[in-house]
Amino acid sequence: MEGNAIGSLIKLWRDDPSGTYRSWFLWEERLKNFRSIRRGLQLVVQEIEEGRFGNLYRGSSLETVVAAVAEQRQIFRGADHAFLWKPKLRIPDIYENLENQRAFARFLHDCACCNQEADVLRAIRQLDSSRIKGLGPAAANLLYFLHPTIVPPFNTAIVKGYNMLTGAKVKLGKWDEYLAMRAGMLTLNQEHRALLSNDMGAIAGFLYDLGNGRYPVPDMANTDDGKARWEEQLSTIRNLGASEARAMQQRADNDHTHTEVQGWLRDLGQALGYGIWIASNDRSREYAGGRLCDGCLTELPSSITEHAAEAVRLIDVMWVDTVSGRIAAAFEVEHSTSIYSGIVRMLDLALGVPEHTAGLYVLVAPDAREAEVRSQFSRPAFLRVAELNLRYLPYGQLKYHREAIARFGTGLKGIESIAHKLSR
Repeated sequence: MEGNAIGSLIKLWRDDPSGTYRSWFLWEERLKNFRSIRRGLQLVVQEIEEGRFGNLYRGSSLETVVAAVAEQRQIFRGADHAFLWKPKLRIPDIYENLENQRAFARFLHDCACCNQEADVLRAIRQLDSSRIKGLGPAAANLLYFLHPTIVPPFNTAIVKGYNMLTGAKVKLGKWDEYLAMRAGMLTLNQEHRALLSNDMGAIAGFLYDLGNGRYPVPDMANTDDGKARWEEQLSTIRNLGASEARAMQQRADNDHTHTEVQGWLRDLGQALGYGIWIASNDRSREYAGGRLCDGCLTELPSSITEHAAEAVRLIDVMWVDTVSGRIAAAFEVEHSTSIYSGIVRMLDLALGVPEHTAGLYVLVAPDAREAEVRSQFSRPAFLRVAELNLRYLPYGQLKYHREAIARFGTGLKGIESIAHKLSR
């Protein structure tokens, strides 16, 4: 379909009082839903991480947040169907399979905590690699409320409208097909940017109305050009997926090292007499024949408010004074992940729990990353970090000295002696 014809069709859609542009996209309540749905997704992640989610959809925090999406019936009618438990098919398999449940929580958490397109796509491919039966691209309807400029909504009508307009052959239920369709939607959105929006809800609403037959559209499904473009888009996405799969395996190897370093810090802190907090999303990881959280605290110190706890609970390792309940030291392990995010979490702790600011803050990273650590530390955005007792601890120093510190050290002196000071 030629660009001018598509532009005319978009104008018709924009002027239609009953179309999704006026009835949903410009609807004030739509914007209000973003905050409540984001908060609801945080609750889902928290409950899964703490083992409180249970094994039922009905009455769960997930049902509440999905219902908030499905209530926007102008485009999300039936969005809850994908999450309803089908016992005969055992789908979606996130209610009775705890490992799948945790993978779903990691997916939501990773997407909520990032703001870059590449990070969102990486989280999607990580979820896809988990092969969770029945948990497909319908989950994009949740991500839309986290990243509306990156992730378009997804349903049968949108797919049908896209196929009709472009001649593509998108199939339901597969993430690679969804990602290829997303690439095509981004192209359409860019070509008609003046009539649409950087919010992907607009182009999705347009395709939704086309798919529901609201406007007559020439059937492009059998055209050679449309099929060729679709095959090219799908091939590109699959090649990227294969490359990402190799990268994910590399990250899995790195993650083993990340867990190992957390274990070193756990064991050292326990030897020095501290109570140990392990990040809530890492507690169940396997380490030394058991779990990483074995022998560690199950609750944060009572002096940390519920609001502050949201940021604090995800810090990799914290040593807590068993007498005063104060956080003596906080450690962020950055094997291959962003140094930037580690510093941000340290700031969250310092500013969110000011009574603990006298503690030691340590970025633990491979020896080769010291220049990167210092470069991030010097950024103007981290001016407040200079007030903290923030240090960089190379893996090599920790690995070589940890046993001697555990045997002969007291308090924080051993760590302070091997960690490098960061100053402006």
